[in-house]
Amino acid sequence: MKKEILGTILAILTAVVSGFSIIANKTFIVDMDPMLFTSIRSLIIGIAFFIISSVQCKFNYKKFKNVPWKYLIFIGLIGGAFAFLFFFTGLKLTTGSRAAFLHKTLPIYIIILAFIFLKEKINKKHIFALILMFVGLILIFSSQIDPTILWSNPSLGDFLVILATVFWAIESVIAKHVMKKGESNFVVSFGRMFFGAIFLFGIILFLGNLDLFLYLTTRQIISIIVSTVLLFDYVFLWYYSIKLINVSKAASFLLLAPIISLILGVVIFEEPAPYIQIIGSALILVGAYIVSKIRSEFIQAV
Repeated sequence: MKKEILGTILAILTAVVSGFSIIANKTFIVDMDPMLFTSIRSLIIGIAFFIISSVQCKFNYKKFKNVPWKYLIFIGLIGGAFAFLFFFTGLKLTTGSRAAFLHKTLPIYIIILAFIFLKEKINKKHIFALILMFVGLILIFSSQIDPTILWSNPSLGDFLVILATVFWAIESVIAKHVMKKGESNFVVSFGRMFFGAIFLFGIILFLGNLDLFLYLTTRQIISIIVSTVLLFDYVFLWYYSIKLINVSKAASFLLLAPIISLILGVVIFEEPAPYIQIIGSALILVGAYIVSKIRSEFIQAV
């Protein structure tokens, strides 16, 4: 039961970090190559998780072989490389609000994949809570985008963000599978970030763009540092949470992120909070409360 509570708290904290990050990253990459931006952050975080993993296993690297490394490399490619590349490229081609809304469809893909491949139990209460939360999400974003127009006339940027979101869902389900086999969440986090960074650096080298590192401005370096800290927090909290609870349950809490963004806008930027957004936030909070009471279970084999 303690694992369930801790995993739930960590998943909620992941949503808090996400609420900060979506808005912040739009500002950070506005004048920066997205591949360069992503590869630098990923390499730094990958090294950080390697150090954490080394300390955890007392530098006995034989413990890194709980699962074949092909899983870690695959997680790094789809979640640490392609997904980030698609997302940040898409973010430059669409609006921040559209990208944020599309990214929040992540729980749908995760829940479907977790139900099929991990045999996680999704009961009616969970589905009802998720419907409540998505209605709330639509209400929050209703003043910024029209979901009907978004789905009927998506841009290339929207498509790339959706593709990135699907990749992150696949990555999360594979990561949960690997951790169920006994691998440390820190080792999986290392694989996701480090191998993703190596792949992206390879592309940069192939394209002959290594000289871009020589022209980073002070503002860009500061932006990379701030964004790296946010991403490290996100990865640390997310992987720790899905180590302890069902990935489908943890993913549902990610829908709390828009509430964090809304609160930040009101408190820091003195933006108005229309009643429709307050109602939407209330629905999401109710849904999150219902999900928090659901235990992580699996479908019993017949």
